Amino acid sequence: MQLTRFDRWLREKYVYETHIHTLRPPESLPAGVRAVEIPDVPGKRYKHLFVASSSSVADKLISQLRANSQMYTTQIVDKKDWYVPFLAPKNKSVTWWLISLVVITISSISALLYLKTFADDPEFQRNFMDAVKLFKS
Repeated sequence: MQLTRFDRWLREKYVYETHIHTLRPPESLPAGVRAVEIPDVPGKRYKHLFVASSSSVADKLISQLRANSQMYTTQIVDKKDWYVPFLAPKNKSVTWWLISLVVITISSISALLYLKTFADDPEFQRNFMDAVKLFKS
């Protein structure tokens, strides 16, 4: 299903994080970037991993890396938090799910209120009881 602007904003704000791999650490890290220890594996090209929780913070670090002519690569991944599957379900839109939930709820309440008017009507009750007696006999 196609994502709405609200879905994309939710994912950018709360779901995505930017992983930046570099050969050497930068001189300083902007606020909001954390360094993650990665094991030293032979043949691995990049030695350092930095995780930025927002795109603006990642852009600051990337501009700093460019200014220092450092080699880097970026990757946008989903966070590992408990709420991520609720905000960004695979191949689904949260907006359309919420809209359908509201429509179903309103329809159900309307139908129940309509049926309640029948149940409160004494003439309907009499006719209904007569129909039940006919079926029993």
